[in-house]
Amino acid sequence: TIQMLNWPDIHTVLLDMDGTLLDLHFDNYFWREHVPQRYAEKHSLPVATAKTTLHTQYLSKEGTMDWYCVDYWTQALGLDIAQLKAEVDHLIAVQPYVIEFLDALRRIGKHVVLVTNAHQKSLMLKLNKTALDHHLDKIICAHDFGMPKEDPDFWQQLQRTLPFVNAQTLLIDDSLPVLRSARRYGIQHLLAVYQPDSKTPRKDVADFAAIGSFLDIMPPP
Repeated sequence: TIQMLNWPDIHTVLLDMDGTLLDLHFDNYFWREHVPQRYAEKHSLPVATAKTTLHTQYLSKEGTMDWYCVDYWTQALGLDIAQLKAEVDHLIAVQPYVIEFLDALRRIGKHVVLVTNAHQKSLMLKLNKTALDHHLDKIICAHDFGMPKEDPDFWQQLQRTLPFVNAQTLLIDDSLPVLRSARRYGIQHLLAVYQPDSKTPRKDVADFAAIGSFLDIMPPP
């Protein structure tokens, strides 16, 4: 184990879902392959053209609430996004050692909270598929606040809903903009994820400490 955490110092553990607890391969495949495929069929376009068109649209919404919103994309693309996600839901997968990690945290009395930008419809699909909710104390969806975790005001809003002490809180997230936003807010313990998508190489985590898997930070039994 990498000794980067002193568990007695930590009371609240905030965990991202996509790319952290769940393999980002599902989302990457969905947006980069499956949606372009269906969009191309609908508009009688070559898939390559659909990919280019969609890529531009995606980029224009990155880091905003719309980017994470199933309803927004359903309307913008004229495709039933929730339905399309269900078509490839066999790709939804929990990252290695996640369940053991969550159960170990609860066993040592930590407050374990999922904090996700995912839209409620994606969240429900993924919880139904993985039963992650049985291993968590609470689930916070950024859509209920109307702002993503990248927004500095998100953390203030979160602290009103979920009293936590910055110095005793750990956030694990695969998004560097989210980690930077949390760091500016003063959250003390921050960890990135080296490989959010099991099918792509390790990513550059800039100046953040990071985990290869949850085995790296498994609390002692």
